[in-house]
Amino acid sequence: MEPAITQAQHKPIIYQLLPRLFGNKETANVTYGTINQNGSGKFNDISLKALDGIKELGTTHVWYTGVIAHASLTDYSAYGIKPDDADVVKGRAGSPYAIRDYYDVDPDLAVDVKARMQEFEALVTRTHQKGMKVIIDFVPNHVARKYDSHLKPEGVEDFGKQDDVTKAFSATNDYYYIPGQPFVVPGKIAENDPLKSLKDSEFDEMPAKATGNDVFSNAPSENDWYETVKLNYGVDYLNGNKTYFDPKPPVWLKMRDILLYWASKGIDGFRCDMAEMVPVEFWEWVIPEVKSRYTSMIFIGEAYNAAVYETYLNKGHFDYLYDKVGLYDGLKKLIKNEPNADVKEISRVWQIETAGFGNRMLSFLENHDEERIASAGFAGDPLYALPAIVVSATLSTGPVMLYFGQEVGEPAKGIEGFGGDDNRTSIFDYWGIPEHQKWMNNGAFDGGKLNHKQITLRNYYKKLMGIVAVSDAVQNGQIYEIPVTDSMNNKMYAYIRYTANQRLLIIANFDRTQTLMEKIKIPDEVVKIKKMVSVTELLSGKMLNISSGTSISVKVSPASAQIIEF
Repeated sequence: MEPAITQAQHKPIIYQLLPRLFGNKETANVTYGTINQNGSGKFNDISLKALDGIKELGTTHVWYTGVIAHASLTDYSAYGIKPDDADVVKGRAGSPYAIRDYYDVDPDLAVDVKARMQEFEALVTRTHQKGMKVIIDFVPNHVARKYDSHLKPEGVEDFGKQDDVTKAFSATNDYYYIPGQPFVVPGKIAENDPLKSLKDSEFDEMPAKATGNDVFSNAPSENDWYETVKLNYGVDYLNGNKTYFDPKPPVWLKMRDILLYWASKGIDGFRCDMAEMVPVEFWEWVIPEVKSRYTSMIFIGEAYNAAVYETYLNKGHFDYLYDKVGLYDGLKKLIKNEPNADVKEISRVWQIETAGFGNRMLSFLENHDEERIASAGFAGDPLYALPAIVVSATLSTGPVMLYFGQEVGEPAKGIEGFGGDDNRTSIFDYWGIPEHQKWMNNGAFDGGKLNHKQITLRNYYKKLMGIVAVSDAVQNGQIYEIPVTDSMNNKMYAYIRYTANQRLLIIANFDRTQTLMEKIKIPDEVVKIKKMVSVTELLSGKMLNISSGTSISVKVSPASAQIIEF
């Protein structure tokens, strides 16, 4: 059993969306299409009505992905922004994680490019007006190969301006270098490459800089993050990871100022990209620096190494970290009905891997990096994921996240461009998101074009997240795992979340063919905590014609879940 949480805690419900995709009404969907062919969503598309639709999913925070200006092939020379070199850009729109100007927003997202920052600020205001908070990305580990800030405040210096490029590493350099060697563009230009006319396999970078995914070579591969350059936080990776943190490396100071700049815009939180690729000592210093001025700011770390979770939470001061390699990976196997799928993985995650800090792990089943649930490569049918969604949302007091389109079964079909046919919604190219567009309904945001199955799915999400948003047991409660019985197999899982105010029995049946019928024994310590109430299944709103006592009889259909208040 986890220790009791003594103080009230609000469980964040985060809704992630890419403005470039979210409001886009175009349906041409030409592979590698231009912005004129395929269109782009705008900040202004995320209207008060759209925000109402997001809010009804229980959302407390909206994560706007791809806000900050990044490398792109779209030409805004009329506004002083030249297109980037196609040899070092992924896709036509470009990766939101190859930042070319930390002090600007993506011009694609503006109706009036000259007023792009004001349009973003207005979106922040609208979001707050609807009672939700704003999260944006902070990408600390790397920048676009051709970083050049046009909108930096007076007195701010671009990365690398004072670097000694004759040294592979210097404690005062912003970048790492491969002295005396030019950068080599990876791969060959394919004859059928739609961007062939924009490429020449050359990019002027002498000496070459190290590539973002810790590749200290002048010739990264096509599988590397070749469109990005690694930033130097004072770690000499080629000499035993020796550190130089005193005095503070210049990148530390530059990054603090960038965080404070965006905080001054009214941002409520940062999702920090690849947080573990940056030394924890930086976070240990910078997060308190920001919070000393913006006390309610939250920091979420993208993290994949369970061995250092506790370090980044406690020493690094992160509020939350991704629960990807534990809970997500375990639930995905169960959703896909893989032979080795087992609910023991759920137990392992909260009882061992994140024991003591499970309330600081962010759970999700979709985000921009992962396959869509409804894609052919994942579940195919989004209904197979319903038990997992219930577990993801109710297992802990930590935050839960949805990705736009998840709630209507967006399958990510088609080859958008750079990402290929990979079961994911592309972050690299311009595209219309067909099933999401049915909910958007040409800007009405009323679900007018959804079919019955999609309406049912979205209503399920609304109901579930509505329960999570107000449930004392989910927000603040302890957890008790129901022991496996003879009638439960390794794809059936049950637990109780409870406080002195509320008790919930949560049962997830991942089995696609077998109904779970069982008399669940309730332990004495849970029975005694409060008076009995009428037994109700909250997802359906059905009163169960049984008396609550030391056991509750349940019948849970295949690939479904129940939340029973008693």
